[in-house]
Amino acid sequence: MENVEAAYLAGIIDGEGSITLTRMHSKEFRRPCISIASTDLELLSYINSIVISRINYKKNYYPDNHKNSYTLTIKKKETVMFVLSKILPYLRIERKIKRTQWILDHYNIVTPRNGKYTPEMLKVKLQFEEVFFDI
Repeated sequence: MENVEAAYLAGIIDGEGSITLTRMHSKEFRRPCISIASTDLELLSYINSIVISRINYKKNYYPDNHKNSYTLTIKKKETVMFVLSKILPYLRIERKIKRTQWILDHYNIVTPRNGKYTPEMLKVKLQFEEVFFDI
């Protein structure tokens, strides 16, 4: 990803996106996720060409009153961490800067590769999530 693309993506995320922790399945722990909602499919397709992501379509029940809407999500851990590291210098919204830095600094430390947690590791992981959502 070029610096200009990272800066552009940071601006889109600052304005229309979110950086959060989400569950893929109800019984698993939260993982970082980047999402961008938009009615502009061309914009999301461009972002999708820069990073591996997924675009979901939301059914429009009132086509006379509303445009079609789409959500781009980046959920793969390696991709999320790569994107966050690239966009961090260009983010301007304080909360998103802090959330990005928190994930980059702590997520890999509190998340074992095998997904198995000791009671102490689980306590640290839950504290990580609590601090994240307080940001």
